Amino acid sequence: MWGNKDKGNLLRRPMAATTSSGLVLSLWDKAQLMLWSANFLYALAGILLIYAVFFLMVHLPVFPLKRVDVKGDLRHITYQQVSYIVTREFKGNFFTLDLAQVGNGFKKMPWVRNVSVRRQWPDTLEVTLEEHREMARWADGGLVNTRGELFQAASNSELPVLRGPAGSAREISELYGQLNAMLAPLKLKAVSLTMNERRAWQVKLNSGLNLELGRDQPGARLSKFVRVYDATIARMPQPVANVDLRYPNGFAVRFGTELKHRAKS
Repeated sequence: MWGNKDKGNLLRRPMAATTSSGLVLSLWDKAQLMLWSANFLYALAGILLIYAVFFLMVHLPVFPLKRVDVKGDLRHITYQQVSYIVTREFKGNFFTLDLAQVGNGFKKMPWVRNVSVRRQWPDTLEVTLEEHREMARWADGGLVNTRGELFQAASNSELPVLRGPAGSAREISELYGQLNAMLAPLKLKAVSLTMNERRAWQVKLNSGLNLELGRDQPGARLSKFVRVYDATIARMPQPVANVDLRYPNGFAVRFGTELKHRAKS
């Protein structure tokens, strides 16, 4: 005979087994969940297959670059220089070529200021180059372009010389342009412009004349010089070597013989 305790244990065991089987069967009965799982696996397999096919296509030698179009108003960059960059930096086909690497390769060329590189289907790479336009030489080395930017390149052109503290190239080049515009009616031109450590300005003209403009309002002081030039400087009995425009009501001149003369403006 079974005791009540044993009878209760025997009755509970089949119930646990039945419950466990019921849980397993209920998972398999969820058709919608299985359908979603299958669809997900199919989609994943499809994505992997497409990626594999695309990877093989772009890495096979069936999309070679056959042409490089170089555009821009180029005056210093030569065909040989472009060919060198193409030979050295172009690695890969139409799809795998690293455009950033190609662009950086062109930027290493001395006269290149800016570069744009883009693919043109099916086998062409379009490269647009912007050259520096030299405006002056920087006294400490290098050239200054028309935007007031320093760059390193060689030029045989006759260029004015700019000098000043580090980081002042843009400011000096801007004033240089303004001064030349003011001097143009006199058929004179600045061949050098200097800003010293005290921010005082000195200009040398193509006539050999040196102008001391001081620190304050260099444009206004040059304007005064231009206004009285024909009636004063141009009529001096001797060639003038230096004009000091720092006086509030006039200017001082120095001749080649060191003789000084004071004039009122």
